[in-house]
Amino acid sequence: MTSKNWFTGLVPAVFTPMHADGSLNLTQVKPIVEHLVRDRVGALFVCGSTGEGVSLSSEERRAAAAAYVTAAAGQVPVIVHVGHSSLTEARELAAHAQRIGANAIAAIPPAYFKPDSLETLVLCMEQITAAAPALPFYYYHIPRRTGVDLDMAEFLRLGSERIPTLAGIKYGASAVDKFQACVDLGKDRFNMLFGVDEMLLSGLVVGAHGAVGSTYNFAAPLYQHIIVAHQKGEMEKAKHYQGLAVRMVSSILKYGVQPGVKAMMKLIGIDCGPNRLPLRALTREQIAALHKDMEAVGFFGWVQSGFSEPSLR
Repeated sequence: MTSKNWFTGLVPAVFTPMHADGSLNLTQVKPIVEHLVRDRVGALFVCGSTGEGVSLSSEERRAAAAAYVTAAAGQVPVIVHVGHSSLTEARELAAHAQRIGANAIAAIPPAYFKPDSLETLVLCMEQITAAAPALPFYYYHIPRRTGVDLDMAEFLRLGSERIPTLAGIKYGASAVDKFQACVDLGKDRFNMLFGVDEMLLSGLVVGAHGAVGSTYNFAAPLYQHIIVAHQKGEMEKAKHYQGLAVRMVSSILKYGVQPGVKAMMKLIGIDCGPNRLPLRALTREQIAALHKDMEAVGFFGWVQSGFSEPSLR
């Protein structure tokens, strides 16, 4: 966080660890947090897409959020995603996040009965945020999942008049031009977090203040080098590192986004368990194939290197 209380740097969208039967395994939260603190991340994003929040009951989401806040223990801020198709449930999740000491909340819009206009979207977010008036609020824009693809710059304009706690957007779309419009509009007012890992450098170039993503859970050292190279104006080096990230993400995508990234945690020694249906966890054979793919792109060298110079091969 900066002096403005903005989130900066890498913000891993953390996993919800599970037992083999699909029940929560919250004893694994502490090792996850310890690993991410060592990797010097900027904050944690809990119960988002990576955390399978929409597949959890509200009780499970509250338990996961509390476990992360407790494990973080002030070492790193925690953003809790509270979006739900029921605004009543979303409000209760928001109020709970405030009670347990989370640092901020985020929310997707209702995604079955979708908001039909910016005015309706703002009204929905206004109702959610009223339940947690002490917490900064980040709208979670991920149209490929929600089907809600409204103008985010206009959302900031209208939302700033109606949502007192509106702090920024977690922007999970690849339309960098529209993201830049939000950055330019917000200037020093809104904290814009880019949400497409394989395009991090593009987000940084147009002014992203930080980035939320799945692969920051297990490849933070690589992405840290992208950020540092960009800050130093070493663009060829930054492009090399981003190219490695693209190769890594492309390899993971062969196995499905959510199952693939969750299996990656097992490869670095932190078993987060299976995915919950309708997502299917990778088989042993698929995990072995994923391991070979990661060897081919040099992934394990990045993990072991920490903050030393990763290979540019």
